[in-house]
Amino acid sequence: MSYFYILLASLVLSFSTSGIPHTELERAFNSNDANAIVDLSKEKVLMNILGNEGAYSQSQAKIVLKDFFIKQPKGKFSFIFKGKESDSGSFSIGNYVVKGTTFRVTLHFKKIGSVFRIETLNIE
Repeated sequence: MSYFYILLASLVLSFSTSGIPHTELERAFNSNDANAIVDLSKEKVLMNILGNEGAYSQSQAKIVLKDFFIKQPKGKFSFIFKGKESDSGSFSIGNYVVKGTTFRVTLHFKKIGSVFRIETLNIE
């Protein structure tokens, strides 16, 4: 019977949402879903997309990111580095490859309560 409780506790902990949402971000980049990416950010997000930088509200950030995906559609995204989570935040680096061009994507996360939110997003 104790095996059952250990198994149940392991399942509950494995579905915890307190970590960095790498899987959701990968899925969103691969489907060019700017809304899903920005929904994982803070209310104000710092973005630098191909030299166009600024501090944007979520609604503004969605427009800027959608514009990038319109110009660079159907790319393949994968993380190449996932930083260690800490109480203050973390960062991750990925590549978005479209038509032989590789864009480096850097994401900085800030821990707000028990949830990590995107604080900065850079695409170079």
